[in-house]
Amino acid sequence: MSSRFFSSSRRFHTSTVRTASRYNWNPRTSAAFGLSEEDTSKLKLLSASQLASYRSPPKGVKALVRDFIHDALYNPHYGYFSRRAVIFSPPEPLPFRGIRNTAEFDNAVARIYAEISSSQELMSRPSMDTQLWHTPVELFQPWYGQAIARCLASEYLLKHFPYEDLIIYEMGGGNGTLALNVLDYLREEYPEIYERTTYNIIEISPALAHKQRIRLGSHPNTVKVLNQSVFDWADTVTSPCFFIALEVIDNFAHDVVTYDNATDQPYQGLTITSPTGDYEEVYEPLNDALIQRYLSYRDVAGHPAAARSNLLTSLPWARNMLKNLPFAPNMSRPEFIPTRLIEFLEILRDKFPRHRLLLSDFSSLPDTIEGAHTAPVVQTRYRGSMIPCSTYLVQPGFFDIFFPTNFDLLRDLYHVMVQGNIPTQTTESTLPSSFFFSRAVRQSPLGLSSFHSTHDSARVYTHKDFMLKYADLTQTTLRSGENPLLEYYSNVKMIF
Repeated sequence: MSSRFFSSSRRFHTSTVRTASRYNWNPRTSAAFGLSEEDTSKLKLLSASQLASYRSPPKGVKALVRDFIHDALYNPHYGYFSRRAVIFSPPEPLPFRGIRNTAEFDNAVARIYAEISSSQELMSRPSMDTQLWHTPVELFQPWYGQAIARCLASEYLLKHFPYEDLIIYEMGGGNGTLALNVLDYLREEYPEIYERTTYNIIEISPALAHKQRIRLGSHPNTVKVLNQSVFDWADTVTSPCFFIALEVIDNFAHDVVTYDNATDQPYQGLTITSPTGDYEEVYEPLNDALIQRYLSYRDVAGHPAAARSNLLTSLPWARNMLKNLPFAPNMSRPEFIPTRLIEFLEILRDKFPRHRLLLSDFSSLPDTIEGAHTAPVVQTRYRGSMIPCSTYLVQPGFFDIFFPTNFDLLRDLYHVMVQGNIPTQTTESTLPSSFFFSRAVRQSPLGLSSFHSTHDSARVYTHKDFMLKYADLTQTTLRSGENPLLEYYSNVKMIF
């Protein structure tokens, strides 16, 4: 069974990729790559928004790593999600209480998966290697969505009802299954809440937005499907609201940084596409404002750089000793950093100032690429099997690229950024302490409401703990007493 949650141990190597760095210990293979360093410096630097206008991957250009990854996934003409990804959705809820045990459950899911994979709809798609992947929302419908609804309803009744309406925003609504399950549950169990509910889906994909509108037709006066990227959000939502992001941030693009082991100076990663279509990773001194903001936020949150986490690279005297050793590396191990996630948190802070965040995603992943901290999984479907790859420098549009999330770091960044009122436009590598206000002088939310501080309430749950708190476990318990809702997705965590 193909899935984004599990993948084989086989490695897929792309022979056209040549990795090197202008500053690391590997000799730069410029002659083989066909570009001198002077030629590289003259290449046009493209952002993700500029890349989006191309109908095929451009050659003879360079981009920050986050822009390369974002384009590979989301380019409207050749991006992975524009061409290849389909969300697995059982045609009807699985009869959990009639299934003998987890082995029989696995077989039932695999059988449905095979039927959908061989369906006329998928077989007729132009891409023969379309990837079909599932989420807990789909696999455990409607019970997973009802757990989310129960969570939202309990918080709304406790803190907002009857003074405020229930306003929900969901980023990346998939097939519309979560919204349908939540709204069906509220209409049945909490009609007084349902009457005051507005459910907004922010969906970047036109195809999925169309599917969501059709599927949610039974809630015409409650649902709004907004076909846009959350990163283009312009309006400020001043009302209290819940913001849901389930299995979305793993595909947020990351940057790559490394450090000079002698001076501790940070360098930012760039991807170069040669005139012949080969890919190379190079580094230059840090100058990108978003990367600088991330490093500053992380410092204030009290989390050291992963590349500085060992003794030989964290202390000045140790670095001096290291640089005098023969064959010692002059650059630290690269680190992927979640810069796109930082932009998302800034949007939550600035455009949804009275939100309550409910987010889930992977806390760990198998088969991540080697040689870097917090590296992604890069995989493609080949002859019906998911094949993990050894590099992210792959042909855009043919590969899924997704990252694990450090939830402790995310929680602390969220508290610092959402509660700290830090200007988003600073370009300094270190933010002055005056940007961070003590809780005693923070302004209260606009308007009169019983809204509680997210700084006090946001916490990390394991998937199992969240479901133990909010799910009706009798509905997903098998005849053996096993409960896949609790036992599966052990590498998923949630913030609420």
